[in-house]
Amino acid sequence: MHRRLVAALVLLAVTGAGGCGAAGIRDDGEAADADGRLTVVATTPILADLVRQVGGDRVSAGSIVPTSGDPHSYEPTPADAARVSRADATFTNHLLLEEHALIKTIDANAPKGAPNVSLAEESEAYGANVIPLVEDVGLDVLWLGLRVRGSGRGLGATRASEVLLTATRATGPGDVTAYLTGSLGRPEIAFSSRDGFTADADTTTLPPAAHTHLNWAFSRPGVHTLTLEARVRHVGGRPGPPIARGTFRFAVGVDPQRVRTAGRRTVLGDGHTDLTVDLDHGRMYAYADAGRPGGAQREIAPAEAVIEVPDRAVDTVPKEARFRFLGPPGARIHQLPQAVLGKHVHGEIDPHLWADVRNAKAYALIIRDTLKERAPQHAAEFDRRAAAYVRRLDDLDAFVRRTVAEVPRGRRQLITTHDAFGYLADAYDLSVAGFVVPNPAQEPSVEQLRTLNDTIDRLDVPAVFLEPNLAQRATVLRQVARDRGVRVCKLYGDAFDAQVTNYVAMMRHNALELRRCLGGRS
Repeated sequence: MHRRLVAALVLLAVTGAGGCGAAGIRDDGEAADADGRLTVVATTPILADLVRQVGGDRVSAGSIVPTSGDPHSYEPTPADAARVSRADATFTNHLLLEEHALIKTIDANAPKGAPNVSLAEESEAYGANVIPLVEDVGLDVLWLGLRVRGSGRGLGATRASEVLLTATRATGPGDVTAYLTGSLGRPEIAFSSRDGFTADADTTTLPPAAHTHLNWAFSRPGVHTLTLEARVRHVGGRPGPPIARGTFRFAVGVDPQRVRTAGRRTVLGDGHTDLTVDLDHGRMYAYADAGRPGGAQREIAPAEAVIEVPDRAVDTVPKEARFRFLGPPGARIHQLPQAVLGKHVHGEIDPHLWADVRNAKAYALIIRDTLKERAPQHAAEFDRRAAAYVRRLDDLDAFVRRTVAEVPRGRRQLITTHDAFGYLADAYDLSVAGFVVPNPAQEPSVEQLRTLNDTIDRLDVPAVFLEPNLAQRATVLRQVARDRGVRVCKLYGDAFDAQVTNYVAMMRHNALELRRCLGGRS
């Protein structure tokens, strides 16, 4: 987001917020009549619908993200900040589902004393089932990223804070550059030693408890080191003092076993590793799965870690002018690839909890208790409506389970636009066979498309599923379906549309569509 817009959103926190909202908002953002109802702002239409089901006529609930919008990428506006400033309560999903700028807007503008609830993060206490977000791209070299662990509460950090990772020093025979390949292949430099390091140019930011992907390029073989420093910046504030620093060694085109370390040598050459800052313990380390995606990860001190960049990672600088920061076109570089294209920031837990209806029950109960806290005079009505809605969700859960069970077990394979259906699969005995990209803000690579085609052939998948709000980005999935001769069907993940306007209708549609398209009875 542009800095001017960020400043405008934060300014509203100072000048626009205060007190309880006197007027509600509709989904179109217009003010409702002042009638004593609680004004509730949710980030997504799904959450707003749950609020309406529990709150009834006692609430006026609206969503910041439009009906067919994408919470992963929606950028808030000053008007959104103003809406939040009038809210009696706000609800987010979080677990890094929403764009961080949206979370910052909520937290900066929510009125003091108004409940500001992250439903996914509170849901376990209400019986929700959470599952880890496991990534496995099958690279033949190390997959290296950046990670923030811990909440940083001891540092005064909140979910709206930013962790700044700055490159301060590099040694070696050549240059080291870390960069992100964004949508449409546009590079975004995180840090590069080609022109020296400065705090402004060589800093990348992450929310607390987040992970991101990067390309790592080295202009010459040899032993390189890179020193990173971490600081925390709170909303509207300046970066604080350094909280952690670490120097990491890279064996670029040389034998990693011959690289000297200050302690026991641990070579990291495959699997998934992140250069990590731990906010709660004030230190840095390599956080590695040692080639076991989804397996236990371990912490490796910078003094012991040797990151291998082998000769099979040799690449050439593309001819396009936008890659000149890597060197002249055609120059040889060693490069650890980003693995998935596009901006891709996420946490360790899959945030799409509502795809399991039992988790939506937990959300409804949290909403009930929040509304009772805000309007205790209506507690009995909120209890009554929540109990009725939970019974309705129990019936819905049984319907989804019964309907999906009619699909032959060998055909319960999901291939979707992006990775949003892990809970659906886990709860209702399906398998996530593949997706175009993990995150809808990404572009698929050639290897991802090849894998997707192979998966459809190998599993004899009869259909692929696109999400209506991502239909404009589903060209790839449609083309794959045409090439393989399979059906294109529709699943709702993060949003509604004109045909499906509430959560119960969404889940009923999904169950019926799975049965229709995967081979159950019509």
